[in-house]
Amino acid sequence: MNKKIRQNLFPVLTALIWGTAFVAQSVSAEHVPPLTFGAIRCSMAFAALALGLTIVRMVQKKRNPERVEPLAKSPKDLLLGGLCCGVVMATANFLQQTGLSQGTSVGKAGFITALYIVLVPILGLFLHKKVTVAVWISVALAAVGLYFLCMNEALTIEKSDLMVMLCSLAFAVHILVIDHFTQKVNGVALSTAQFAVAAVVSGIAAALTETPTLAGIKECIWPLLYVGVMSGGVGYTLQILAQKDANPTVVSLLLSLESVFSVIAGAVILHDRLTGRELLGCGLMMLAVILAQLPARSKVAEQANN
Repeated sequence: MNKKIRQNLFPVLTALIWGTAFVAQSVSAEHVPPLTFGAIRCSMAFAALALGLTIVRMVQKKRNPERVEPLAKSPKDLLLGGLCCGVVMATANFLQQTGLSQGTSVGKAGFITALYIVLVPILGLFLHKKVTVAVWISVALAAVGLYFLCMNEALTIEKSDLMVMLCSLAFAVHILVIDHFTQKVNGVALSTAQFAVAAVVSGIAAALTETPTLAGIKECIWPLLYVGVMSGGVGYTLQILAQKDANPTVVSLLLSLESVFSVIAGAVILHDRLTGRELLGCGLMMLAVILAQLPARSKVAEQANN
């Protein structure tokens, strides 16, 4: 496939898969409790990624055994990275699925979750990273957007929407944790390990607090397969392929279409309808997400000089 086409098509396909996955999550929420859902979803994603990683490494060893890189600088890095990322991922998944099960619409969930893109640089302040003026403007836009999207007539926020907001914060932490460990661990291996940990953590928590039924799981087996294999395995693989030798700003902006696809999928498949006020909130949040990802002027100049 042409390199230019791949760099633009793959992130859009990834965003489409992730955006429509909100519909599968919403359908599953009617039959399966949040923690059980997370355990099944992450188990399927782990199986898909582990199989893909094994096949790729077998092919690499067959072609050129000397060029096969280790999965991590040390097994300890892979174990610690998988543990940290997996626990945060399990938390984020639980909060998001709880919000959907309590009534947050697919489109709203997609846009509120996308808030993590704005939150990442803000959390970076605690790591002594600079925040640009554009990011501060995006924070203000996101705050106004959230007001229109989530605040009801009684000037209160629904508990379900609050859960998805907390999920967005958890995903922002997740991004920072991944950023730390990808310096030491192969990206696909780290993702495989984190899904394994998230599956175990969610499974243990589900066994202690939930009473799922086999009938409920059977009722939504196809949505579960979609979020597990497609969103977890295929979606992540496409993201990795898209980022290879590509402009990270372009890729991240295209991946942001996930929230747009969630609104479209919710409207077409579930017949969800957002009010004019909520659509205005979505528009402001989309603008905030785009603004937060635009590179600083100094960084653009540096890239041009290189």
